Amino acid sequence: MTAVEARLQAAQQLLSAWAGEWQTPEPNRLDVPVSADNLLLAVAALDSSNWGYLAAITGLDLGVDAGQMEVLYHFCSGAAVVTLRVAAPREAASVPSVCGVIPSASVFERELVEMFGLTVVDTPDATHLFLPDDWPENVYPLRKDAVLETSSKEQES
Repeated sequence: MTAVEARLQAAQQLLSAWAGEWQTPEPNRLDVPVSADNLLLAVAALDSSNWGYLAAITGLDLGVDAGQMEVLYHFCSGAAVVTLRVAAPREAASVPSVCGVIPSASVFERELVEMFGLTVVDTPDATHLFLPDDWPENVYPLRKDAVLETSSKEQES
């Protein structure tokens, strides 16, 4: 068994209590479906065991017809990558903040709020990160149905 395989096997053991059906989309990767209710437990298990580090949190809009979004928590340990996948209904997408376990997650959580309109419950900071303060309310640029108006300057170019 390689070192990467050992790290992924260790993650499986740590997460087995909260995981849905495992997927291995690529070598050195493990995707783990986790409910929003169990997210903090899974994150705390990885963190307390020093399995690796949180590399990113990304949102995924599956589209209006799917009626669902996903939040992906990417953890890395060397070449091993474990992604916790949390599904949420598109119109009421909500996940708990992981900042209580990993304070640096705040930047990623702010991006979820701003770009996808996801609610991150108990996040310490939900202020704008990328968009200007006068950005239109309820317009989330990374949602598949976002209608982004161009300014008159951009249209003239």
